[in-house]
Parts: sequence; structure tokens; C-alpha cells
Amino acid sequence: MKSIKSICLMLVASVFFHASFAQNMMNEKTVEVGGAPMYPSKNIVENAVNSKDHTTLVAAVKAAGLVETLQGTGPFTVFAPTNAAFDMLPKGTVENLVKPENKAKLTSILTYHVVAGRLGTMELDEWIKKGSGTAELTTVAGGKLWVMKKDGKYMLKDENGGMATVTIGNVYQSNGVIHVIDHVVLPK
Repeated sequence: MKSIKSICLMLVASVFFHASFAQNMMNEKTVEVGGAPMYPSKNIVENAVNSKDHTTLVAAVKAAGLVETLQGTGPFTVFAPTNAAFDMLPKGTVENLVKPENKAKLTSILTYHVVAGRLGTMELDEWIKKGSGTAELTTVAGGKLWVMKKDGKYMLKDENGGMATVTIGNVYQSNGVIHVIDHVVLPK
């Protein structure tokens, strides 16, 4: 009898725990990216794998061996190109980059999209103001990216003069923030 009571209490406690966990997930302020909610309690990789607009980026991150890094504590600011952004590259570029023999180049390109720290648009605005209209960021790859605002939109400029627009900003993660961009930015 006593063990049945214990089992019933454990079942009731389990139901309340799972209901509480589900309620917490529902109460999180999410941003929808690629048809999926991005949860601030999840890390960059846990969220990105659910975005149908970032399947190319996720495949590239896996091919480069960066999954573990982007699941780490960070914090990281990721400028995340969409599938459409990768599609703008010359035909065959992505297929060539994900080959094992091109892992170093792929890693260099992907880490060029990452900046150490959690830089939401509020922080970017401060940096842009301090930089008299342009913020210079140093990427994890060691290159430079410049951020500016044009017509209320955040723009990135790469080392080659290529430009990208932030289409969805401030997608907060447990280990950083993602800003979705419409072009792939490339290091020199």
C-alpha cells in the first residue's frame, strides 16, 4: 500500500513538473525564424536546426565541425545568412565548401559571421554612435565587419565591400544572439 502511495505521489509530481516546464517554454518571449519559434532558453544550434530558412547554414556548421563551439557558453553574436543568401553565391560554391578538403576555408567563412559577445541592436546602436555612424566589429575569424544603419535597417559591410541587411534582429539565445542576414559576408 505504501509503495502504491509513493508511486502515485511521484506520478503527480512528474505531471506537475512537466506541466510547469511546458508552461515556462510557452511563457518565453520567442521570435519566429524560418517558421519556428526561437527560444531564449535554448542555445544557438538548438534553435537554428528548427529554422527551415537556415538548413544550409546548419549543414555548413556541421561540416565545419562548429556545432560543439556554437553550443558552448559563448556568448556569441551570429550574423546568420539564410538559405536564399547562400543561393546567391556562384553555383557549386556551397557544395564545394562542405567537402572535407575545404573544411579550413569553410570554417574561416562561418567564423567570419560570428563576433564574441552578445550584441543586440541596442549595443550595436551604441557602437554605431561611438563610431560616428559605423561600428567596426572583429569577428571570431579575426577579420573585420562594419555595421551601420540605413533607413532604419542594420547593414553589414564585409572586407570586400559586400553588403548584407539584417532582416530579423535580436533573436536571443541562451548563449548569445542571432541576427538573420540576407547575404553571405566574406573575408578577404
